[in-house]
Amino acid sequence: MIPRPLLLALACALCMPLMAADKDKPEPPKWDVNAAHGAVKSVKFTTDEGTWMDLDVSPDGSTIVFALLGDLYTLPITGGDAKRVTSGPQWDVQPRFSPDGREIAFTSDRGGGNNLWRVRVDGSHYTQVTKEDFRLLNNPVWTPDGQYLIGRKHFTSERSLGAGELWLFHKSGGAGLQLTKKKNDQQDLGEPAFSPDGRHVYFSEDVSGGSTFEYNKNPHGVIYAIKRLDRENGEILDIVSTPGGAVRPQPSPDGKRLAFVKRVADKSVLHTIELDSGEVKPLWDGLSHDQQEGWAVFGPYANFQWTPDSDAVVIWAQGKLWRVDAASGAPTPIPFNAKVEQTVAAPLRFEQQLDAGEFDAKMIRDVATSPDGKTIVFHAVGQLWTKSLPGGKPQRLSTRADAFEYQPSFSADGRKLLYTTWSDAAQGAIIERDLASGAERVQSTQPGFYYAPRYSRDGTKIVWSKQSGSSLTGSLNSGEQGIWWMSAAGGAAKRIAKDGYEPQFNAEGTRVSFQTGGGISKKLQSVGLHGEEPRDVFSLKYVDFVSVSPDGQWVAFTELFNAYIAPMPKTGAAIELAQDSKALPVAKISADVGSYLHWSQDSRGVHWMVGDQYYSRELKDAFAFVPGAPAKLPEAKSLQGIAAGLSLPVDTPRDLVAFTNARIVTMRGEQVIERGTVLVAGDTIKAVGADVAVPAGARVIDASGKTIVPGYIDVHAHANHFNGGVIAQQNWAYYANLAFGVTTMHDPSATTETVFSQAELQKAGKLVGPRVFSTGTILYGADGDFKAVVNSLDDARAHLRRMQANGAFSVKSYNQPRREQHQMINQAARELGMLVVEEGGSTLNHNLPMILDGATSIEHNLPVAPLYQDVIKLWSQTDVRNTPTLVVSYGGLNGEYWWYARDNVWEDKKLNRFFPKETLAARAIRRETAPDWDYHHITVAKSLKTLRDAGVRIQIGGHGQLQGLSPNWEIWSLTQGGMSNWEALRAATIDGADLIGLSKQLGSIEAGKRADLVVLNSNPLDNIRSTIDTRYVMVNGRLFDVDADMAEIGHQQARAPKFYWQRHRDGRSFGIEYGPSAPCHCPKSAVHRH
Repeated sequence: MIPRPLLLALACALCMPLMAADKDKPEPPKWDVNAAHGAVKSVKFTTDEGTWMDLDVSPDGSTIVFALLGDLYTLPITGGDAKRVTSGPQWDVQPRFSPDGREIAFTSDRGGGNNLWRVRVDGSHYTQVTKEDFRLLNNPVWTPDGQYLIGRKHFTSERSLGAGELWLFHKSGGAGLQLTKKKNDQQDLGEPAFSPDGRHVYFSEDVSGGSTFEYNKNPHGVIYAIKRLDRENGEILDIVSTPGGAVRPQPSPDGKRLAFVKRVADKSVLHTIELDSGEVKPLWDGLSHDQQEGWAVFGPYANFQWTPDSDAVVIWAQGKLWRVDAASGAPTPIPFNAKVEQTVAAPLRFEQQLDAGEFDAKMIRDVATSPDGKTIVFHAVGQLWTKSLPGGKPQRLSTRADAFEYQPSFSADGRKLLYTTWSDAAQGAIIERDLASGAERVQSTQPGFYYAPRYSRDGTKIVWSKQSGSSLTGSLNSGEQGIWWMSAAGGAAKRIAKDGYEPQFNAEGTRVSFQTGGGISKKLQSVGLHGEEPRDVFSLKYVDFVSVSPDGQWVAFTELFNAYIAPMPKTGAAIELAQDSKALPVAKISADVGSYLHWSQDSRGVHWMVGDQYYSRELKDAFAFVPGAPAKLPEAKSLQGIAAGLSLPVDTPRDLVAFTNARIVTMRGEQVIERGTVLVAGDTIKAVGADVAVPAGARVIDASGKTIVPGYIDVHAHANHFNGGVIAQQNWAYYANLAFGVTTMHDPSATTETVFSQAELQKAGKLVGPRVFSTGTILYGADGDFKAVVNSLDDARAHLRRMQANGAFSVKSYNQPRREQHQMINQAARELGMLVVEEGGSTLNHNLPMILDGATSIEHNLPVAPLYQDVIKLWSQTDVRNTPTLVVSYGGLNGEYWWYARDNVWEDKKLNRFFPKETLAARAIRRETAPDWDYHHITVAKSLKTLRDAGVRIQIGGHGQLQGLSPNWEIWSLTQGGMSNWEALRAATIDGADLIGLSKQLGSIEAGKRADLVVLNSNPLDNIRSTIDTRYVMVNGRLFDVDADMAEIGHQQARAPKFYWQRHRDGRSFGIEYGPSAPCHCPKSAVHRH
């Protein structure tokens, strides 16, 4: 162990040259959100209507200032031609005149992220007031004396879009002063407005029950209330808190009334309240739909203002500007014409190629290095493989065919190997293998869920973690979880901790260390072999994996994806372990990511994986004070990996199949072939037509009276990919999707290890299901131990490279707070040929800049509906797509609730076969319902029809809400908005394929394309709900008989699946009926666990 004084001296010595190096290193140029990043074009048009137009009235009452598509305009209050005040790709919104009328305060991302700015009314002299780079600001309002601004500061947490606080800033700048405090991480507060005398600040606040995310809060109850802060004594009073809520408070200039917006049945209604008496009056029911149900980061309604004489309110609604008489409520339109000029970047669009013949396994996991450093053992595509370093060809460790193999660990002498197995029938076991003879014995005494078995240094003891199952495996034999050890020679096992994972013995074999906790509250703890003397060793926030060197002198860890090493002192107390620690010398050893980090047996180096590349680094190359260190330490990016080099056959049928006498909806234009034939040879469509000759020897499926359509492509499919650990050999979520016709899934938020492991198993024919693509873990911008920190283009490149290394061709940028971060990710994607699917999180002022910046697609719907000509004309001149996920649409009650309320979902035959019945019953039998007008997804669907007619392509995304059925709900919901059945089918097939770059190989029934087909008993062109009336489903040429419980016809002749609930019943199992609302890596989850 290195003495503490020496450690401190070493830390200081290390800091000095590092600081000098950083000082000499030139700063990268400041990212400019207005610069052209990639190919751009100018879009110009004139519009007389706008979407979600924030506005204000000048103090003299002569002028309106409003925001339109990210620019500010002024307009005579009587109407006419608008004059642009600000222009450029930056996004400027929420203008407010200064009390003297000379300046405009506004929210802008022109500095990189949303902050408060000032500009003169003539568009000159821009001044940045706030300079936040994470707790960003919006909703500026002036104090009546014109010296200060109040803004809403945004606080994100581990989940989603967070909450707001009001802060006061001097107009010249500064860090600001807090006025209100958020009550939790999810209930919002904002929309500040001053009383005329400046004493009081009115604001809206979410006062609904609970502090967790909900898609569909009830606006007919109380979500938002209006409150008032007294700036003299700090007292906060309720002003309006009644059913229907109350948002966007605006005091009249005479101080007598307050205007606000509330929901009344199906309308958003402008109201006033007399501040003296408290009398509330409805003024006008012609407003556009407010955003009380969504994440209203910029406020649940657009800014509006009184006229200076307090006689009228000027407000945006229905795409227009209106003057509403304060006495009678009579609305008068204020006509305007605005010339729009914006810059749009070319969208990220790259063709992909399906593997054929062989594929290179990229999701290499569970890696162990032999003590002599000559061999590695790793898991890939369900099995363990050995490879002689550096250039050996991978070979199977065993010949086992009935179980998957995981988590190898060598004995210190290299003679034996521990690993675990999993089969759905026998469950899990710990296996010890003699590497010389190949002889094996089972060390575990009963089936269960076993993880991370390891030897003590002397080889006499074994330790492991016992865990619970998942919604895919069930939880039989999940009792007495925790940390266990036993003699390597056999005998009784002893539990020494009731919780924990990743155990390992200390150097002497007298204690066991292990990790506990999750999210940003974790620990490395240790305990004696009888459970005695439990100790906290490290406290861990962003660190998610810790490995102590075999000699106990060093610690390796991963933090926010990268790998680090540090000395390991003993202090008698817990040490905070972090890559930016000032207490210890810490060396970063990986360039992009350090997965499956482990030590060499001699404690002189560490090894890790980046996709299929194996890396090593010696201590002497990481620290200058280690004996033998070179004069100049090599940089992490200079390391060269060794390829695992595992290539496996793509599962390819050899069958010849002819579907005859069918109606064929090819999706090649609007072509429909009656009494036609589809001939499939292996995995490829050989011929399609009405006069196709059927070769001798072909298997003939008589499809008389049936309709064949291309396999459905769910491009936003959360198919239960948030689990970790062992993989079920038969995946009910996959079978459910396949049975309902889904043959391709793209999951834009998943656990990287799980989703790419399963994708490769499916590709190799070892897992039945749709073909799977994914972004892997999202590039999350809020807090959490899986957040993606993006402060430079190099940061973005590193994140995209690590995802690409594991098999991703797309990434999901989610909740990155600053516009510049989105642009950096897009630029890295341009360089690497990757797609970027972005989500604005129910925030229009995030979604629209993403369209300007050339995202591949916007995931989820824009929360505002209907959309007006400004957005429609702009969006139609890009090739950015939209996956609206109407089943969970933002802004109001969503489609999922419609279909549950109107169908007996729990009676569906396929769901009862391929979905956990108890979960289905819990969600589907007792249902929440509402009148038709309360379902906002229909209004959104109408906007989608308008967008599609204007040339914007739409795809389906079932969001995992109900595996297999929800993608079909999505198809049906599109027709509720006016799309024809053919248009909805196109969204589910060829347009989905085109989004992910596979339209030349998937999405239509054409010769030469892959054989992904759905045979339906009825015609979806007549009745769109026929899309679930499946008889056969074919994926990549593999044919499954839906009526025979998805038994395979031909090829592997896979039998109908048997899921955990058919093997056993237990008291702890559950099925996830929807994706990211369950405990997972997705930020919408209430629980997060790596």
